[in-house]
Amino acid sequence: MTVSIAMVITEIFKSIQGEGTRAGLPCIFVRLTGCNLRCTWCDTAYAFYGGTKVSMEEVLEKVRKLAGDRARRVSLVEITGGEPLLQPETPELAKRLLAEGYTTMIETSGERFVGALPREVIKIVDVKCPDSGEPDTFDFANLEAIDQKDEIKFVISTRRDYEFARDFTREHGLAEHVREVLFSPVFPDPAGKWMGLEARELAEWILADGLSVRLGLQLHKFIWDPAMKGV
Repeated sequence: MTVSIAMVITEIFKSIQGEGTRAGLPCIFVRLTGCNLRCTWCDTAYAFYGGTKVSMEEVLEKVRKLAGDRARRVSLVEITGGEPLLQPETPELAKRLLAEGYTTMIETSGERFVGALPREVIKIVDVKCPDSGEPDTFDFANLEAIDQKDEIKFVISTRRDYEFARDFTREHGLAEHVREVLFSPVFPDPAGKWMGLEARELAEWILADGLSVRLGLQLHKFIWDPAMKGV
């Protein structure tokens, strides 16, 4: 008898990947509900609570429908949140997505250990900067659990955040450790809850210091209304 595994899901949708080294590619997003951090600039606070309890098979079936037929199949899937690793079923979901042939990614805050995930999962791991409101939450064991297919991301809102990210990147040799180190400027909140950081300013800081990092912009926020969900 097959045991039905339930997960709490905020939304599942198809869009353009907005961030990282696969920005611009069609992607299916599985957004899990719940997060234990409260970053000052969080743009997915609607995923903190609520959600719908569904079986894992229902999640997979929704992904299959969004992926389309074999000739036009979307093969990239990202598990995100909230914080997806709060749900103990997440590694099994990733395993099943991989088994069905999807290139499977997970975006996580860095506060949770990623070592329980299948090795083949592409891990985008945040390191929280000082002005995120959640400094010193990074689990340093993650540096041993990631490799050359994975990405480390810093979301940067101030010069202080930038200097922290620059020094952390150099101290831990991140550019040689992962596929890409991403420096992403905070996008201003449409409702005015927080200020953003100009991408040009961050780019000039990176160039001045000669960093081997990638400037990451949230592409979907330039395509659609920055406040829109499900994109």
